[in-house]
Amino acid sequence: MPPEETALTMAETRPESPPDPNEADKRRRLRGFLNHLIAYFAVMVVLVPLNAVLDPGRAWFVLPLVGWGAPLAVHAAYAMGLIGRKRPPEGA
Repeated sequence: MPPEETALTMAETRPESPPDPNEADKRRRLRGFLNHLIAYFAVMVVLVPLNAVLDPGRAWFVLPLVGWGAPLAVHAAYAMGLIGRKRPPEGA
């Protein structure tokens, strides 16, 4: 048998593993974090040049940078599963 046919035959006969019940939750948390991150960078891309044009003597853009960056870091930890509710294992 050619290698292409063997790979197809093996893939067809391999039993599918059951879906991970937490996979949808992981994707949802990651998608929420990515939306938050995109919004953060979009706003900072506007604020930094705005600060440079309007008030170059004072770096006031640092306040929203840090003030929003801290909750963003917490959101990152939540998206990675480092913090949040612990669910009991299935069948326990």
